[in-house]
This record gives sequence, structure tokens and C-alpha cells, in this order.
Amino acid sequence: MGTDGLTLASAQAWAELHGEQDAAPVGAVRRGAYVWVDGDSLGTGASGTAAVPLLGADGPVGVLSVLTAGSGEPDEVQRSFLRAVAAWAGARLHGLPGTPPAPGPPAGAERSIRMGELTAALAEAVTAQDVAQAVAEHVLPPFGADGMAMQVLDERNRLLVVGSAGYPQDFLRLLDGVGLADNATVHDVVRTRTPRFIESKAEYSRRYPTMSVLGEASPKEAWAFLPMIASGRAMGLCTVSFSEPRPFSHEERTLLTALSGLVGQSLERARLYDLEHARARELQRGLLPRTLPRLPAACAAARYLPASRGEGVGGDWYDMIPLSADRVAIVIGDVMGHGIAEAATMGRLRTAVRTLADLDLAPDELFGRLNDLVSELGEDFYATCLYAVFDPVAHACSYALAGHPPPVIVHPDGTVYSPALAADPPLGAAQPPFTAHQLHVPDESLLVLCTDGLVESATQDVEQGLAYLRRVLTQVASPTTYFQVTDEDDDVRHLEELCDTVVSALLPDRGQTNDDAGLLIVHTRCTAPHDVACCDLPEDPRAAGQAREYIREQLAAWGLADLVLTTELLVSELVGNVVRHARGPVRLRLLRSRSLICEVYDGSLTTPRIRHADYTDEGGRGLQLVTALSRRWGARYLHDGKCIWTEQELPDREAGDGGSAAPGRAAISSAAAAG
Repeated sequence: MGTDGLTLASAQAWAELHGEQDAAPVGAVRRGAYVWVDGDSLGTGASGTAAVPLLGADGPVGVLSVLTAGSGEPDEVQRSFLRAVAAWAGARLHGLPGTPPAPGPPAGAERSIRMGELTAALAEAVTAQDVAQAVAEHVLPPFGADGMAMQVLDERNRLLVVGSAGYPQDFLRLLDGVGLADNATVHDVVRTRTPRFIESKAEYSRRYPTMSVLGEASPKEAWAFLPMIASGRAMGLCTVSFSEPRPFSHEERTLLTALSGLVGQSLERARLYDLEHARARELQRGLLPRTLPRLPAACAAARYLPASRGEGVGGDWYDMIPLSADRVAIVIGDVMGHGIAEAATMGRLRTAVRTLADLDLAPDELFGRLNDLVSELGEDFYATCLYAVFDPVAHACSYALAGHPPPVIVHPDGTVYSPALAADPPLGAAQPPFTAHQLHVPDESLLVLCTDGLVESATQDVEQGLAYLRRVLTQVASPTTYFQVTDEDDDVRHLEELCDTVVSALLPDRGQTNDDAGLLIVHTRCTAPHDVACCDLPEDPRAAGQAREYIREQLAAWGLADLVLTTELLVSELVGNVVRHARGPVRLRLLRSRSLICEVYDGSLTTPRIRHADYTDEGGRGLQLVTALSRRWGARYLHDGKCIWTEQELPDREAGDGGSAAPGRAAISSAAAAG
């Protein structure tokens, strides 16, 4: 026996019932039908008891009793609901100790059992589509129906079809988006909150003459138009339809009316979930990068797959950020947990990473600052992360791990490698300093980064998932397909196909996952040796002159004579600042890429900054000159000094001399005069 809401003494009296007592449970078992007994016959404090037998193959196997408190006997709708629940419970008692097995329910109880199954399915329904599927599976067969349409009212009183079965799309388009006032049938049912049972097309045309055109277009011949009531308001209509004319018995009308109330409540809950889910997805899509940049040293493709169960939105993110000297920051992370709060935290962390990356911090230093940010969010916030910086000149990747799976690298010959190392604790739980790792990256390699949702499941741990990921990449990342591709569009297309292949292999059944999954595949390109030039400079005033001479020779060799004058001015200013305000050793490096990159290295950690010089000042305008002549400039700090760098647009050869992207002589002269 199972009870709820009864004291121990009352439950004991209930357990000791015998066949001669005039109690509702005894009467229900004896008659095999619903029984109502007014008053408190068992000393439980109830004003009445309603009892319905639980029917087995050979008769009642138990009884469902409901005690009321001052509300009187249940009405017909409530009694129908109790019968449906009792039929559902009785069907599930078969096979339990003390109950005989049964091949199937008696014919008279089959419909009630199916209605009980509907009740269970609606209780588990999460989305509007789940509700529609439950109605189609559990309502249509018991009544011999073959069509169903669920319409709800939006804020502008338009009817929207949110679920259907047995109707062609052409006919559903006639129902979708129509104003309530333009559909007399729905208006009548919703306004009166009363179901309408139409037994033939002739009756439909007679009752709703303005809807005769829609009635003739319908492939059905009889309908039950059922209002869906939720939270005290009529939210829409559920139509159960039949391909042949038919009458509706009193029992069918009562049961369908009771079921429409259950459907309405379930659909209201599901629509609230759908709305919240859509908002969360939109928030997350807005926080993730819409597109990944195509950079000289890397291009990439990514996948974000939200969990198919639970909240359906979480904190996985990825990004690719251009840095100075054609270097690329690659990041992937996962805020632990699911929900809008986690998605919002993900957005904050992604913004923080981009801001810190702009400071050209090393991965371990960046994690130290990011860890402080996560710790300030609260004790319940943690995030795993992998942050890497790829240097195309050094053919190297420096990275740090905070509780995250390590990267997987695919070499140009198809060899797949993943470093075996221990990650630091997740952000928010770690204590700096973090460990920095180095990885050699040959030209034309693939870096594969993922979150644990891609490689971890109930049947395998992270290590097993990573091993499977490596096997998949070994099979599909053919050097002839994914490497040495010169066209960027083809390169991205191949990466997109590889992402799809990896996801299909590692997550073959997305409908059964309860964690988000992120995947980022980056195709790296190292800088060719002939596009890099560097020289050492003396630590005295001769350095500027030697730098200008080196620039003239190197740019002439590169065919960039149009940039000589501008570059001389820029480098003279940077080298002059080193000689005056910093210390050696001094080194100049030039990189030819999509832009011309000039770098001046020195042994000082002094930070350069732009000054607002007065008219009478003889200096202080050098960095203003650098700003005017370059597309962008900045500083990055090394373990033994710093580097000041500038970027200049390359001349547009197709536009001729007048279309050069380099500053004109007039602009240079003006800037030089200002300095």
C-alpha cells in the first residue's frame, strides 16, 4: 500500500480494511466501479472519499482512493481523469509480487489505459513538439482518429500551429497565422471555452457557414474542437479529427474534454520552456563569434553543439584572436554548469580573454589574471580553458591548460599527436602560477581543440575519448585533402567537412547527450624564411642610420620600394627612442605578410606612451608620428625585454601609383613636420 498526506494512524486504519466494511475502497473493489462515500468513515478527517478500482486481467487488483476536504464529490471531468489514472496504474501493476501476469487489459479498459499513458507522457513532455507527439501517439489511436492540430494564440490574437499529425502542409498553411476573428470555429470554442463535436461536413457547414470553404478544403469528415485552458485563460485549440463521419458518445465527449485540460496545462508549460530555451540559445549565439577570422598564419572552423537534454544552453566557447607579428591566440573553454547564468559568464570570460590577449600576455600570465576574475564571480563558478599562442615565425605554440583536455596536433604527414601532461586546476579553483607548455608546430599542421563534452560520456572517460578522437583524425585527416591548400575558401570548406566528420564519429547520437560540446580545428601556416629579415644594431646614435640603410636594401629586394620612406621614418623614431630611453641589445626585424611588420627589440621593460606635447616642446611627438604613419602599433613584453612593433598596409598594385595604401609624400611630410 502507498499513501500520501495521511498520518501514520490514518494509514494504519486504511491498511486494515476488510470486505464487510462500508468504505469507499471496499465498495470500489466489490463493484468493480467508481464509488463515492460522503463523510469521514475512517477517521482521517476527510469530508468524503472517491475510489476507483485498479483493474487486472481477472478483475480488480487494487484500488485508487482520493480523500477530499470540503469540495464535495468530484465532477464528471474529474471522475474521468481518476478512471484514466487508475487504468494506467492498474496496467503497471502486472508482474509485481502478488499480482497475476496478464497478456493485455480487458477491452473496456484499453482506452482508459491509453489515457493513463498519455498522462505519463505529458508529465515528461518538455517542448511543444513533445506535447504534440504525446497527443498523436496516445489520443488518436484509442478514438480511431487520424488527425490532430494544436493552435495557440499569440500576443496579437493570431492562431499559430505548434503541432500536428495527419494533415498535409498545404492545409496547415491555411490555419497558421490567421487572426482569431477570422476563424469562426476557433473563436466560438475559445470565447465560450466549450468543446464542439462536429459529426460531419454537412453539420460543420450548417453550424459555421462562413467557414465552409475551409471545411471543404479539409481532408477530414468529423472533428472534436477542444479548448485548451491554462492559468485561467483560453490559450488555444486542440482539434482531433476523423476521416469518416461519426457520432460521439457521451463517454467520448467527457473523456476528450478532460484530456484537453491536461493537454492545455502541458502545452503552457512547454511553451514557457520553449520561449526560455529560445532566448537562452539566442543569448549564446550572440556571445559566440559569428565568424572566425582568416589570418595569414591560420584559418579555422568550429562547432558548438548544445546539450540535447536539460537546460540545452551552457558555457562552452571558442575564439581565434589576431596578435602582433602574425601570431594567433587560440582559445577554447567551458564554464561548468548549464543555464543562462553560465552562458552569461561565458560571455564575460570571452570578453576578458580578448582584452587580455590584446595586451600580448603569455598564456600562463593571462590565466593568472583570468583566474582572479572567475574567483570574484563566486565560489560556485569554475571554468576549464585552453589558451594557446601560435607563432608562425618560430614554428611553435605556447599554451596553458586549466582543467581542460590537451590539444591534438595533426602533422602534415598525417601523424596525430597529443601531449600527455597534467593540466592545472580549473579557473576559480587554481592557485597561480600556471604552467606554460611549448609545442613544436610544423608548417601546414592542424591544431584540434575540444571541450570535454565531445570526448567524455557515461561510457568513456576523457582519456578514452581523446584516444578515439586521435584514431578518427588519423583515418580522415588525409594530407592530400587537408594540407597544402592554397585557396582560402577551399581550406575553410575542408575544415568544415572535417568538423562534421569528427562530430558525427564522436557524437553519433546527439539526442542522448546531456553536455555541451565544442570543437575548434585550426589550420596553421608558418612564415616562409624569405619573408623574414632581421639585423642587430649598435647601442649608439649610429643605430638609426644603419636601420634606414638595411630597410632600403630589404624593401627593394621585396619589391616594396613604395614603403621605404614611411618605414624609414617609423624605424628611425623607434630606434631613436631605444637609444635615448632604453638599453640594448637592439635588434630590428621585418616581416612581409599581408602587411609590412617592423619590430624593434631592446632590453628594457620601460613602457612607451603617447604624450600631449605643448607647442613650445621640442620633443614628445614621436609616437604621434608612429600612430599617423602606421595602421596600428603596440608593444609586447618578453622575458628579457620588449618589442615595439608597427604594421603598414602593402601597396595596392592593381590600383596603380594613385591607389597605393601607403601614406602619400604630402602626408609623410606633414607628419614629419609635426614631429
